Formats: sequence, C-alpha cells, structure tokens
Amino acid sequence: MLSAADPLPFSPERVLIAGVTGSGKTTLARRVAEVWDLHHVEIDGLFHGENWTPRPSFIDDVRAFAAEDRWVTEWQYTSKGTDAILAPRAQLVIWLDYPYPLVRRRLLLRTLKRRLLRTQLWNGNVEPALWTREGWTGENDILRWQKDTRTKWIERMPDIEASHPHLQVVRLDHPRALETWLGRVESAPAS
Repeated sequence: MLSAADPLPFSPERVLIAGVTGSGKTTLARRVAEVWDLHHVEIDGLFHGENWTPRPSFIDDVRAFAAEDRWVTEWQYTSKGTDAILAPRAQLVIWLDYPYPLVRRRLLLRTLKRRLLRTQLWNGNVEPALWTREGWTGENDILRWQKDTRTKWIERMPDIEASHPHLQVVRLDHPRALETWLGRVESAPAS
C-alpha cells in the first residue's frame, strides 16, 4: 500500500476511488479523469433511476463501462455486486481514509446545501427538502448511513489487497495528503 509520499509506479488506465460517504470520491474522480485523460463514470448516476429507484440495468451498465480500456469511478454499491466486476479490471485504488469528524462535517454541509438549493442530482432526483423529516430518518438517512459504514474500508482493505494483488492501493489520510500526492502526479505523471 502506498502513501502520499510514495511515487506511483505506473500511469493507471482504470481507477477506483474508495472512501466513506462524504469523503470526496466524485470530486477526486473528476480530477483524476483530467490528469490521466480517463472516462469518468459517476456510478450514482448508473444506480439511481427516477424517484430514487434502482435502475434495472445497473449491473449491465457497470459491466459495460468496466469493459472499456480507460475509466475512473467511485467504488460504491459493493453489496450490489460491483466488486466482482470492478476490482478485477481496475489497476489503482485511491483510498480516501480521512478523519471521521472531517468527512462528517463535509457530508452535513453537502446535504444541507443540496436540500436548501434543491440541487438536481442523477436522473432528475433531488434530496428531500431541508424542512422535512423525510431523508433525515429511516433507511434514506445519509448521515446515519455514513456513521454505520465509516469503518467499512478499514475492515475491507486487507481482504481486497489479498484477493486482488494486481491492485495498487494509495491510502490518503487527509486532504493535505491528497493535494501533495496529486500535485506530484500532475507535475510529473508516472511512466
């Protein structure tokens, strides 16, 4: 496993961004797509259909983009079967392993902003209005989801490395580490 201080030994063509909800996976995926000229597929857009219903074609869509030569996506929906499709094809995992108070604050601010501004997300969906209870409680509570899954990657990463030894993992423990690492990658891309 590499850290922010370690050079990347190759220029990756297929990249997964791992991290707890609110860590910045999609933002980083967009940046990585620019740096390495990769096709960014936002996996939430493949999963969420109209009215937040799961799209029946989700797994087929994941298979289709994973078969491409050059891509980057967020590593999510692992319980829906994406691991078996994405991990064998990927070459690099960038793991955003940030302190919980930081990602908690980020998710809270993002959720408040999206609800207040009624930001349109995937396939016309918007998060529930700020002043309603819907989405703040129950199975759709994104803050509870984050809390319940905050140790998911710490628990999973040893098994991922063991079962997919071809995957190079870069573990970044703070946004400063990410910026240091990205600055080096952007100024001197690996060969």
